[in-house]
Amino acid sequence: MPHGRSVPEVAYPERVSTPAVTGPEPLAVRSGAPIASRPLIDGFGRRVTDLRLSITDRCNLRCTYCMPEEGMQWLPRDELLTYEEQARIVRVCVERYGFESVRITGGEPLVRAHLTRLVEMLAPLGVDIALTTNGVKLAEVAHDLAAAGLQRINVSLDSLQPNAFLALTKRDDLARVLAGIDAALEAGLDPVKVNCVVMRGVNDHEIVDLAAFGREKGVGVRFIEFMPLDAQGAWTADQVVSASEILERIDAVFPLTDRPVQGGSTHDHVEPAERFRYADGIGDVGVIASVTAPFCEQCDRIRVTSDGTLRTCLFALDEFDLRAILREARDEDVDDLLAAEIERAVAAKWAGHHIGRVDFVRPNRSMSQIGG
Repeated sequence: MPHGRSVPEVAYPERVSTPAVTGPEPLAVRSGAPIASRPLIDGFGRRVTDLRLSITDRCNLRCTYCMPEEGMQWLPRDELLTYEEQARIVRVCVERYGFESVRITGGEPLVRAHLTRLVEMLAPLGVDIALTTNGVKLAEVAHDLAAAGLQRINVSLDSLQPNAFLALTKRDDLARVLAGIDAALEAGLDPVKVNCVVMRGVNDHEIVDLAAFGREKGVGVRFIEFMPLDAQGAWTADQVVSASEILERIDAVFPLTDRPVQGGSTHDHVEPAERFRYADGIGDVGVIASVTAPFCEQCDRIRVTSDGTLRTCLFALDEFDLRAILREARDEDVDDLLAAEIERAVAAKWAGHHIGRVDFVRPNRSMSQIGG
């Protein structure tokens, strides 16, 4: 760990009197008056500007920290939001509240057909469009996605060893994932990042190898602490490799600079990773300390699941039904009702999750069902 860096104690913000904004008068919308965007502020003074949009709960891998090898019950097709419905939610967030970014997630988003059509629908909104994928199908579509308006991408990769990859994912697709990363770079997506969930005794021996891979490829590797979102409910705290330990292991082989990177990227507002540059100037590495030092104080995001429920945190216990509004309300009222429900959810957003505390309660959905 660079020069004795330590993980800070978890601190949650105090609730402030600033309420979530209220929506414009419905009559103004129906009369054709323009709507000026206003900040969407939660009860702790945090501005929400980032939407995580899951488009499917299905996946072509079976990563052990996410879902069981067999037995997952997939959502019926008619329960998933259509691309048009998803784009409408994004448009409300952008036009009414000035959202700056949307990240398309799953499950595995590339298993849903015609994803480029959704990207094309979002591009005219002028929002920063990103994608998180396991990379298995990425080589086939990277150039088309870039042409449609996708700007940046995160590829999940937890092992560079074929046998370990197979054990983790239950699929022999490592070569396809590596080809997908190459295709993303060739397509000009920028930045291309690699996400690695680190689990003690499973893949923590590859931390330095994955860091070296990022340096060679020119991609930013982001190491993520193992979170209690596995479908099996088998997570335990002793499986977590802390961000501090991850940095120590990397620093011992590839020395890191003393201080985390501050600013310098147009995407810093949406990146939860604490980044450190390598002392020799060859790239950087990031750690996401979701368990040992969560970034809840700076959280700027909300999430919409593939079946249209809004969640204000990965670990939220409450959900807000947007699909019912989209499908049951009169079309001229939909935007107002969506805005009102989004505001209601954000007003109820909590200070932070309670992992490691006696009052922690696991959400009733796994990561693949919520959206990464």
